[in-house]
Parts: sequence; structure tokens; C-alpha cells
Amino acid sequence: MTSVVHPSLGHTIRVADVIAETPDASSIVLDVPEDLADRFTYRPGQFLTVRIPSDRTGSVARCYSIASCPATDDRIKVTVKRTSDGYGSNWLCDNITQGSSLHVLPPSGTFTPHDLDADFQLFAAGSGITPVMSILKTVLATSAGSVALYYANRDRDSIIFDTELADLAKRHSDRLTIEHHIEAETGLPTPDSLARFAGAHHDSNVFVCGPAAFMAMVKETLTSIGYDRHRIHIEEFRSLDGDPFAPVKAVVADAQASTVEVTLDGDTHTLPWPADATLIDVMVSAGIDAPYSCREGECGSCACTLVEGTVDPGNTDALDPDDVADGYILGCQARPTSTNLKIEF
Repeated sequence: MTSVVHPSLGHTIRVADVIAETPDASSIVLDVPEDLADRFTYRPGQFLTVRIPSDRTGSVARCYSIASCPATDDRIKVTVKRTSDGYGSNWLCDNITQGSSLHVLPPSGTFTPHDLDADFQLFAAGSGITPVMSILKTVLATSAGSVALYYANRDRDSIIFDTELADLAKRHSDRLTIEHHIEAETGLPTPDSLARFAGAHHDSNVFVCGPAAFMAMVKETLTSIGYDRHRIHIEEFRSLDGDPFAPVKAVVADAQASTVEVTLDGDTHTLPWPADATLIDVMVSAGIDAPYSCREGECGSCACTLVEGTVDPGNTDALDPDDVADGYILGCQARPTSTNLKIEF
């Protein structure tokens, strides 16, 4: 096997601005050059994978959500909140200034609405507001749907985008409802407060981002009051141990290789799929712009549906058990165990 260089291995982008959002959170605005504009087209709720220097390992990769709106903002903005033991977040907040450069993968992620022309219930806690903000702004800018945001924070000083949210609430008072839940004033969020906020809007699309315990409480509460679990979308980030920026190895098919039909962005590709290769390796080797970020089964960017055939799914930690039951697999982990397969992204 030989190494192949693929565009998804990253690009070095200049930082146009750094905005202090709160004492421990900053937004990094990127100046994407015109010749990369197509590669950095994004959907609300997606993220960027950033390469961060490390004295121990050379570099580490971290995922940060995009907070900007693709419909109204000229530049991509990611927001980073310091955590006490977060190497990546602290390095970015301490070292990145206007004029710096970041090495990043193109936008990725599945925490994004398929249909913006609907009503939305959004739940965020802490820095979980970042992808939710992108969704909120895009819905308000491009559709006629209503948006209700439940936003939990430790105290008033911790509210990221506080001024911008207040301005949006004024400009869209007929469509946007915001409830701030402040732990220092009313304690931690409870199922009762979540249920009261959610009400009976069972047809709304629900997007939830924040600490794991918060997201689990929201999902359990909403399903208990009649929400369809398929309408509840959860965003989870995990630290990446590997190097998603490393070259992908070219796949060499043999006579025993399976055959897979992969549908991506409306195009169907028929490819040989050797038993020892992942689907992402096969697609990238064929020159297909496959969606992936971590290549470890941790981020969910390469989630797809197994329509026909069987696979060894590998690590599926990034998938909800309900998603696995519905036939979702991870392209960076799956290996074929049947002769013919069909997969849809």
C-alpha cells in the first residue's frame, strides 16, 4: 500500500479576528481564501477539526463547533471555551490572535437539520450553545419557523453570545423565545423545568448540545412526555486520540473483495471493498470526497445507513443505540462481511 494525499487532510487558514465572548470563551473567525470556498461550505450545526501543536505528540486534533450562520455571515467562526484540563482549548485561547494561522479539516458533522422549514426546540448548556447558535440564526434567516431556546449556564457571566441572543430576541420577537436557566439563581436544570419549557410541541425538531448528563436528561424528559425520539438530535464530542490529518492509505482490491454501492450527495458509486479496509479508506482511495473527521469512530461525521448487506461495525461509540438499531454505521469503522452491500450517506 502507498500513501495518498487527499484534500480532506486539511488546509492552513488565516485567523481574521478573535472575539472575547466571556472571560473563558473566545470565538475565532477564519479568513477562508476564495479558492477554498467550496471546500468550506458548511451546514448549521457542523464543526471544524483543528490541528493543535503538542510538545509530547507533535500535534493533537480537537473538534470545535461552528457558531456562524452560513446564510448571513461572510466568515466561518468557531467558539472555544476553556476547560480546566483541556489542552486544546487552553492552547487556542492562549496562543491564537488575529493574523495567526490554523490547520483545519473542512466542515463536518451530522448535528444539522435536514429541513429548516419547521419549528425548532433547542436545548443548550454552557458551550453547547455554539452549534445551537448556528442552527438558531440560520432558521431565523432562511425560514418562517419558530425557535424556542432553553439555555443553561452556571451564572450570568457565563452566557456566551448573551448580547447577540438578546438582539435576536428583539428583532424576532414573534418567532424566537429564549429561557435562560441560571444555576447560581435557580439550581441545576430539572426534568420539570425542561418539560414545562418543551410543552406539547411534539412536531418540533429538537437539537440538544451540552454536558452528557444534561443531554441525557433532555432526551429522557422529552420522550417521557411524548416526543418522537427520531426528532431529538444529540451532539457529542470526544477527545481524539489519533491523527485525522495523517494521509489515508490507498486501498488495493483483490478478487475476494466485496462490492458496495455508495450513495453520497445524490451520486451512486460502485466500488470494490476489501475485507481489511474501512469504507472511508475505500471511498477516499477512489477519489470520492467522503465525510470524515476523526477516523476513530468517535465523532460521528461519517455516519451512514446500511441499506443492504452486513458489516463488522467496529467502534460505534459515536452512535446512539437507537441509531444503531435503525441501521446506522460509521464509515471509518465498518468492514464488509457480505459479498454485496448498499450504503447511503
